[in-house]
Amino acid sequence: IMGGIRVNADTQESTIPGLFAAGECAAGINGANRLGGNSLSDLIVFGKRAGEYAAQLAKTASAPKVDDRVVEKAMQDSLAPFDRGAAGENPYKVQQDLQETMQALVGIVRTEKEMQEAIAKIAGFRERASRVGIDGHREYNSGWHTCIDLRNLLDVSEAIARSAVERKESRGGHFREDFPDKKDEFAAFNFGTRRQPDGSMTVYRIPLPPIPAELKQVIEEQKQ
Repeated sequence: IMGGIRVNADTQESTIPGLFAAGECAAGINGANRLGGNSLSDLIVFGKRAGEYAAQLAKTASAPKVDDRVVEKAMQDSLAPFDRGAAGENPYKVQQDLQETMQALVGIVRTEKEMQEAIAKIAGFRERASRVGIDGHREYNSGWHTCIDLRNLLDVSEAIARSAVERKESRGGHFREDFPDKKDEFAAFNFGTRRQPDGSMTVYRIPLPPIPAELKQVIEEQKQ
């Protein structure tokens, strides 16, 4: 994945009011070719921005109102694996199967057929994840943490696969065996994902602003 949480470029605030993100979990500045050496500078520069604007917001914003029913539902969902116990699905096995599927079907070299197969499998893993169970108690229980983590792993995996299917070109770290060439049209937007009310995930396009003239000049100089 070469993306992350969508944030405001200046403040680092996400589309969820009051939630800030910086570093590699955020959308980032490196486009389709993220380089490991950039990670620390990315975090320092934009982490500073996120901290400053979050502090500024905290001084002026009122505390958000939380729906107690939503909190109760979230607690019930998080604790449900204890109710199922060892009779439930093994969370480690679901995680392992998901990892192997993403490695095999949505890895470095991609094709639409394999990614569609992965999307279908992810739906099955999601069903299995709804039945995971764990024994023990809440303190230092890595099995319980895995039960909770599965929701996020499945969401991110599905977002990666669905977005990669729509990118019918090869660019930077995104390589399509069935679309090996770069296409100019895909340079004009990024892909975003969102959940619909029925729970399904959809992919949409986020138009990119024109490259500033001074940056364009740098790019042209590098080509020479």
